[in-house]
Amino acid sequence: ARGGRLLVLTAKGALSYTDYEFAASDTLLLGRESAGAPQAVHDAADARLTIPTRPGLRSINVAQAGAMVLGEALRQTKGFPH
Repeated sequence: ARGGRLLVLTAKGALSYTDYEFAASDTLLLGRESAGAPQAVHDAADARLTIPTRPGLRSINVAQAGAMVLGEALRQTKGFPH
């Protein structure tokens, strides 16, 4: 019913967001910083994307993570305004 693909940004993802081909109809979903997205959301997702980090780093702030992935998605889909 939502149209497009549901993409979850998660530390549990196996695919880097930089290796993903975004579409303009994609929906990006981020969970809470403390707990992430619920398992039901992970199960419903078309893809689980991650941001590669150096070993030992805990995490990236959720707002920064969202901005990074949204920026890449907009770049790929030519979604930035002219």
